[in-house]
Amino acid sequence: MTIHGLQKMTLLDYPGRVACTVFLGGCDFRCPFCHNFGLVDGSTPPVMDDGALFDFLEKRRGLLDGVAITGGEPCLRPDLPDLLRRIKAMGYAVKLDTNGTHPALLRAILEERLADYVAMDIKNSPEKYARTVGLDAVDLSPVRESARLLMEGPTDYELRTTVVDELHEPADFEAIGVWIAGARHYFLQVFTDRESVPYGNLHAPSAAKMRECLAAARRFVPESEIRGMD
Repeated sequence: MTIHGLQKMTLLDYPGRVACTVFLGGCDFRCPFCHNFGLVDGSTPPVMDDGALFDFLEKRRGLLDGVAITGGEPCLRPDLPDLLRRIKAMGYAVKLDTNGTHPALLRAILEERLADYVAMDIKNSPEKYARTVGLDAVDLSPVRESARLLMEGPTDYELRTTVVDELHEPADFEAIGVWIAGARHYFLQVFTDRESVPYGNLHAPSAAKMRECLAAARRFVPESEIRGMD
């Protein structure tokens, strides 16, 4: 398997763990606020193969206790379960990031307990999903199924939405709340502009707007929090 990026240590990407972050290329979506668009459109070349990754992980035994797998969309890779299986066999905890578009693969990973923590994106309210992910249309049934698998299963997880001023309003979080009512953990993440974001003129919401969005979400998901706001 080709690896398109490796952050050798992070205290942020995997809650409660000292981890590294492994970036895999490819994605179903074209979100205009994506921080890793080079992985989405293929312009970021691979940096190593899985052999080099496992050499790195072998050297980091005792220094790291977790591996976060992100993208792009990792579940595009049919050999992802084997990668996770080998990481788990080394004694590392695994966190998986996903947009939820491949529930069959996610189900297989959950059933085999290959991920200890899953973070799944809920991009926006159903009515605004296509625009938010940069597509003309999107079938939400796979995303809904992935959310259901997480919410009804034993694996620790979080659902999360990156909040962009131009794309999100408080009413969207009422619709999201109805969708994911009962979720254990839901985070509203403040958008941060970077040079790698493919489209300009996108901004972080004000603190007041974030609080309004949070209040709307908490009507249905009391365990909602804001992440990334001072």
